[in-house]
Amino acid sequence: MISEAELVKALNLDIVVPSLTGELPINEANICRPGLQLTGYWDFFAWERPQLFGKVEMAYLETLDERQLGTRLNTFFSFNLPCVIVCRGLPIPELMLQCARRRSIPVYRTEEITVNLEMDIINYLNSALAPERTMHGVLVDVYGVGLLITGKSGVGKSESALELVKRGHRLVADDVVLVRKVSQTRLTGTAPDNIRHLMEIRGIGIIDVYTMYGVASVIASKSIDLVVHMELWQEDRAYERLGLGSQTTDILGVKVPYMLLPIHPGRNIAIVLEVAARDLRLKQMGYNAAEALMKRQQGEGDKT
Repeated sequence: MISEAELVKALNLDIVVPSLTGELPINEANICRPGLQLTGYWDFFAWERPQLFGKVEMAYLETLDERQLGTRLNTFFSFNLPCVIVCRGLPIPELMLQCARRRSIPVYRTEEITVNLEMDIINYLNSALAPERTMHGVLVDVYGVGLLITGKSGVGKSESALELVKRGHRLVADDVVLVRKVSQTRLTGTAPDNIRHLMEIRGIGIIDVYTMYGVASVIASKSIDLVVHMELWQEDRAYERLGLGSQTTDILGVKVPYMLLPIHPGRNIAIVLEVAARDLRLKQMGYNAAEALMKRQQGEGDKT
């Protein structure tokens, strides 16, 4: 279900015929332009999608006589349509409005051109209908890389994020991160509204990062590009030294790069996290320092 109020606000729509419940039964991120159906071909009609009327559809309706128009519109509105959206601010035939009111089908109008609105509504629905889960951690934008920092309470996640903010990076969420799967390969994270921009620092309490450090210190949402799990240093555990292997973790069915970061006194975690973000960018561009070192050593070995 999609909230009518949120859809109208996000797409800047005018309500012509309102929804009776305030909710729209939309379950997929796609639209239908019913040009073919208006000619009388009803097979494979995607009636469960928002119905988008542009200049072509409305111009075709104007070519129909009153009897044909009534027949086509009555058949069209006999389906349980989630809503009808008319673009370009075009006038809506009174017969269409009568059919919509009789069947309690919402109708909206916008000044936006059809192609632009089609992209906007698909993007909006992709986000609004995306599977989501809540995760305990901190999400920070570091050099354009979304770092999701996880770990047990008290390990230093918030303090590390605060140091990153002081160094010019941006906080997305602290303690609770709402993770959404916006595509088959992409996750985004945001903060719950009631704790947005807030951070808990042990020994001090709650601070407002936006008020304390300014508008450039926060961002509403960010893709999750790397998961960094922080844990206290364990002497008997072998940690990654070269970085030749690549680890991933599964979140909502999406594989996300993963690194385990051991914590011990005297280690500057903020700088390490900055390096991790830069290193990920280099790897995405095809450069891996560990692999370059191995090739260099092999080349020297061949010479001997």
